[in-house]
Amino acid sequence: MSVQHYLDLARSIISSSGPLPHDCLEQIAYLPEERVFDLLPGATLLREHYFANRIHLCIINNAKSGKCSEDCTFCAQSGRYDTGVDTYPLKSLKTLQQEMATLEGTPVNRYAVVTSGKGAAPDEIEQICAAFGSVSSHNGPAFCASLGILDRPALGKLAAAGVTRYHHNLETARSHFDQICSTHTYDQRIKTILAAKKAGLGVCSGGIFGLGETELQALELALELKGLAVDAVPLNFLSPIEGTPLSGLRGLTPMQCLKRIALFRFCLPDRQIIICGGRQANLGTLHPYIFHAGASGIMTGNYLTTGGRLLEQDLSLLCDLGLVPDKEMRPS
Repeated sequence: MSVQHYLDLARSIISSSGPLPHDCLEQIAYLPEERVFDLLPGATLLREHYFANRIHLCIINNAKSGKCSEDCTFCAQSGRYDTGVDTYPLKSLKTLQQEMATLEGTPVNRYAVVTSGKGAAPDEIEQICAAFGSVSSHNGPAFCASLGILDRPALGKLAAAGVTRYHHNLETARSHFDQICSTHTYDQRIKTILAAKKAGLGVCSGGIFGLGETELQALELALELKGLAVDAVPLNFLSPIEGTPLSGLRGLTPMQCLKRIALFRFCLPDRQIIICGGRQANLGTLHPYIFHAGASGIMTGNYLTTGGRLLEQDLSLLCDLGLVPDKEMRPS
């Protein structure tokens, strides 16, 4: 297949607003690395059609770290593994309020409070809701939360406090999930996503690549998220952490990473696709090509347990590429 073939696929999506046939998506999933650049013009066409040259920016706050009861094999925060990660309880209300207020007047679209653990406890939810409810998002980013497996009443409290989107990754394909986690189920994750939607929240859900999944399992995840009609799809790439069961895995190649991004753009053409953890470590010098592969957003700042890029660095990158933040810079 040629560059023109994938451009034609992109144009067919735009003109019909219909999904690609499964065999076309499989074709992309199995594309050899040396042909990955053939995908990029079509992926760029789709991104520009739905998002123009505007790039969504989000940032997270690791508000409670470590000592998680779950056994996700990739995660530095699991209490079952000796990873040396910083551990601390939920930050104080005052600290959360101060940290939320730091992004006033910046071009960051969304700010998320993230906590370790299977699901935040009721008292933690009350404190987080108090922090959200006391800080205006009028000239700051919209509020998100990532607090694990929650029920609809708890998610409703977050919505009432001003949270507009709940983040809850599926992590990987259903057919691969039991290889990375045994302490909760895939259906529990999906149940949380559906409960968030019923509570009136938008949903941000994606996964992490490099866990030993196959190319078809990457597509399986994309199709699961499409069926759930999530609003945004964060894609992460494994940076193996010493002490975790997956510490010895070889990372994905930069071309594999670009192909996965393009696959998700062709499968989910009108959804925000946000590149998050591992983008520097896995893509190296090809990191700027994530936007040509179809990414319409990035997580800036630090990740949960690893360092990231400064907001200023990412804004400079966008400027160099002729891209602009989706939210205009406004004075505080």
